[in-house]
Amino acid sequence: MVNRFDLNVNPAPEAGIDMHTVKRGRILSEHEVPEGVSGYNPELMRGRALLSPAEEKKLMRKVDLHLMPLLALILMVKNLDANNVSYRPFVAHARMTLTKLDLDLPNQAANARIMNKGTPRNILEELHMSPDAYNFVSSIYFIPFILGGMPSNLIIKRVRPSRWQSVSMVLWGTALACHVAVRNKEGLYAARFFVGLFESGMFPGAILQMTYWYRADEMSVRLLYYYILGNFSSVISGVLAFGFDTISGRCGLSGWQWFFLVEAIVTIAFGCAVWFILPDFPQQTSWLSEDEKAFIQGRLPANAPRSNEANFTFRQILESLKDKRLWLFTFVWATMTVGTSGLSFYQPTVIANLGFTSIAKSQLLNIPTAVLAILIITVTSLISDNTPIPKPVLPLVILAVILACNSVLYTFPNTGGVYAATVLSNALANSWYPMMWPWRIQTTSRATGAAFAIAFSNACGQVGFAVGPQIFQQKYAPHYTTSFAVAMAFVGTTMSQPINRITLFKIPNAKDQETLINIYKDMPRIAVKGGKPYIRSVTAGLAKPDQRAQGYTVAAISVFESAEDMAYYDNECAAHGTLKAFAKNVHQGFAMIYFENVVV
Repeated sequence: MVNRFDLNVNPAPEAGIDMHTVKRGRILSEHEVPEGVSGYNPELMRGRALLSPAEEKKLMRKVDLHLMPLLALILMVKNLDANNVSYRPFVAHARMTLTKLDLDLPNQAANARIMNKGTPRNILEELHMSPDAYNFVSSIYFIPFILGGMPSNLIIKRVRPSRWQSVSMVLWGTALACHVAVRNKEGLYAARFFVGLFESGMFPGAILQMTYWYRADEMSVRLLYYYILGNFSSVISGVLAFGFDTISGRCGLSGWQWFFLVEAIVTIAFGCAVWFILPDFPQQTSWLSEDEKAFIQGRLPANAPRSNEANFTFRQILESLKDKRLWLFTFVWATMTVGTSGLSFYQPTVIANLGFTSIAKSQLLNIPTAVLAILIITVTSLISDNTPIPKPVLPLVILAVILACNSVLYTFPNTGGVYAATVLSNALANSWYPMMWPWRIQTTSRATGAAFAIAFSNACGQVGFAVGPQIFQQKYAPHYTTSFAVAMAFVGTTMSQPINRITLFKIPNAKDQETLINIYKDMPRIAVKGGKPYIRSVTAGLAKPDQRAQGYTVAAISVFESAEDMAYYDNECAAHGTLKAFAKNVHQGFAMIYFENVVV
């Protein structure tokens, strides 16, 4: 039996050791499980060897086609629905000066807020709301959105993703339809509260579901497609807003009411379909063979959540809360969103100053941010997965460019330069998160721990969207120099935090690498119960460029006497002697061993 990852390392095997290997899909040796070896799962161990590399690629393409388009469409619908009201406004009067400009809400384009502006059909006129009263719509949305993500993720496994996402979509679609009937600001506040509540579990639930199917090193390219379609909602939203603005008054409904009604119908209809078509977990899928199900389960890392685990384990939540990486990741999320979300407010200022006053032109100028974000996400994901550039480099480069853009905005050289810096900075901020999620997932553990940690980081990160816009208050107009200085400080804090420089992005120096190699080579001396050496030989060396691009620092081949010995190593030896020191080095530095296990 072989557990291998098709790797070649520089050092040759030790003299006198005959390293027998077979291609994946064939069995070299098989043994009965001896008594006293706990944690050994023969099904998972056997599942790793069921398919060849070519069959594995074909299988994962099939999974991609069944799962990722649906998750991306759900995200796109969620973004369309969530941002109808909570969008930054566009002032459609060229005569307004920058000091009179309303900077109300975060996110992407002015939809319901600007539809039929200057007429009795405008949402502010019909609901008798002032701009300040309208500002509270965003806070009302984010309060339940922040609080609802964690319990939602803990529930999703018990009721299955397809059921939970379907019910959530129908509920938030119903809340959208209720917007049509509101007649005052209190009604709008109530409707937005329930939209935020029912949408809160969508994104963390989708990320959690992906961890049941994919390894952390495979998430970048999947998140690429996921975020591309999610950002494409900005383009669609602008077009829809302009279209519904032209039919205002039909059947007694204003343009913004048509907007909510049509999107509510689409959301509810799609939500009903999700109940039947969204895959749940590998073991519950009809379009996979039994071998394919076993292989998907077997190829996942040991800390990955699995469908056969308990639905809720309070101990895993406590362990997650004690993990300093949870708090470091959360701090990164919060400072990043505070430093970048408020910047989205500045784009309407530039648009107004350029003199583009029609709704059509304003929507056109809001689209470049979404399009550029899609292009940057595509390029960075391809670079991350296909080049030897270490993954930490790209997020740090993005943060550095955002800082440079903020310096342009701080100095305010000219309107054109400020507009370009705003678009580039917003697009880069959107592309930063897809590169960070794989690392967040890699540091989670088991079903409950993963569900809680993913939702916790996502929820706390949303705080920035409520706080960030408050940096750009009217008293800092017209150039908002103070606002951009504060934003630069938060982005700089994100770059300097320990999770970026020490823990997450640590690349060991030559001495660290030598220590890891020596510790790894020392492992054959460790004995299991009964004094039987479980590793016959180990060869180790520095990881190759393609392995380093995935975060690995040391490559090694371990030769085992039997499958049981290999299982014992996988499950029991982390707390044993030298291995404990080795594990401490690995976990503290996030250094990773790219290894191949062979049974002879």
